[in-house]
Amino acid sequence: MGMHVGDSGGGKRRTGAKPAMNVTPLVDVVLVLLIIFMVVTPLLTKQLWLNVPPKPEENAPPPPPAEVLPPIVITLGTDGVTKVNSEVIAKEQLAERVVRLVNARPDKVVFFDAASDVPYGQALEVMDLVRGGGVETLAVLADELPSH
Repeated sequence: MGMHVGDSGGGKRRTGAKPAMNVTPLVDVVLVLLIIFMVVTPLLTKQLWLNVPPKPEENAPPPPPAEVLPPIVITLGTDGVTKVNSEVIAKEQLAERVVRLVNARPDKVVFFDAASDVPYGQALEVMDLVRGGGVETLAVLADELPSH
């Protein structure tokens, strides 16, 4: 397929095979690479949306006055006890209680804080309870709250 043997007739005698390039293995390798890239490319396009607070500006507005309502903070302790603004609330009553607190406020934001050694599943369970109750904005606190 890739070589020319030559004629056996009279005339000058050829003393070698004429080389020709075989392209089939090259095409096979290129097709395999194409398939690999087609499979891997969708895996590289995963996106995670993250809301990061803006950098503080020099001309930042002053903090809100003291008469403003304190934020709603749900805390999950290492013992599994849930608290809303330092008040212990059972998990069964958490969703309806938080929704009542949120509906009485203009900002509709609930903050969630869990101890660093709380199992991930427990923290997600509490967040799901609150979100299932109708809370739309649930912000997870990354830093520890100062103790009161």
